[in-house]
This record gives sequence, structure tokens and C-alpha cells, in this order.
Amino acid sequence: MKKIFIAVSTLIMMACLNNCIAQVKAKPIAAMPTGRDAITGHTIGKPLYANMIMEMWKDWDDNTFDKHDYMADSVIMFLPDGMVTKGKQENLEGAKKFRGSLTSAKSVIYSCVPLLSPDKKEDAVCIWGEEEDVFADGKIEKRGIHEVWWFNKAGKIIAMRQWVAKFGAP
Repeated sequence: MKKIFIAVSTLIMMACLNNCIAQVKAKPIAAMPTGRDAITGHTIGKPLYANMIMEMWKDWDDNTFDKHDYMADSVIMFLPDGMVTKGKQENLEGAKKFRGSLTSAKSVIYSCVPLLSPDKKEDAVCIWGEEEDVFADGKIEKRGIHEVWWFNKAGKIIAMRQWVAKFGAP
């Protein structure tokens, strides 16, 4: 009985080791194409940029847009409703107008990740969170938000694209 148990245990161990060795010998996937339309091997970017975006989210909640000067004069914002706003001044005015229609805004950040693209050496920050807005008429809107922010070589924001998912009533 002992001999059978040892033989079966040895066979099982050899099968497991063979499977592990086969995985190590596997050939890598062919290199993927690079460019804006391809998934590339991004690396972690500058944490400073992630902090900047988190500060901007806090500025939104506090209604203090003039607190930081992080945007380039030619910044472009792509909003989830299809609106595209170009220029620092236009974006600040639009943000102030919308935020002024709210009595409060409260954000929760789930994740904020600075990235660096290996091919273009461009810095970006991806942020995921949730926002609860209270409008002047008492209406409450809660939504999930995903944004990607891009930076130029001078460390200024040159673009932002936002996606939202609206939730039901709180």
C-alpha cells in the first residue's frame, strides 16, 4: 500500500512540475503595435501629477478654482455629453458656471494613477471616483467618474477626457 501511495504521489508531483516547466518555456506574445490606438506597456509616471489632479478634485468640491494654476493656455476638455471646450479661460468659466449651480459637491477618489507611455514619453493621470452634487433646487445627482488627464513637458495640463456613469436616487 505504501509503495502505491509513493508511486501515485510521485506521478502527481511530476505532473505538477511538468505543468510549471511548460509554463516557463512558453513563448512570449508577439510585440503589439504602438501608437495612440494600441495598448502599450505604460509605466508608473510622476506622482506629482496625480497629486495635482487630486488637488483639482478638492478644488471642485471647495469651489476654489483659482487656487491652482495647473492648466496650459491651450487646454482642451472632452466632456461626457460630447461637449469640447478649448482654452484655459473658457474651461475655467464653464466650470465656475456649472459649479455655481450647485449648493455642494462631494467627491470620493477610488484610485488615481500617474502613467507614462513608453513610446511617446507622454505623462497622463487616470482617476476614478464618485461625485455627489446637490443642485440649488435640492436635486441630488450621484455619479461615477473616470477621467484621463494629459500633461505637456512643462508639467501643465493639456487635455482631459471624462466619462460618467449616473446612479439611481441615493
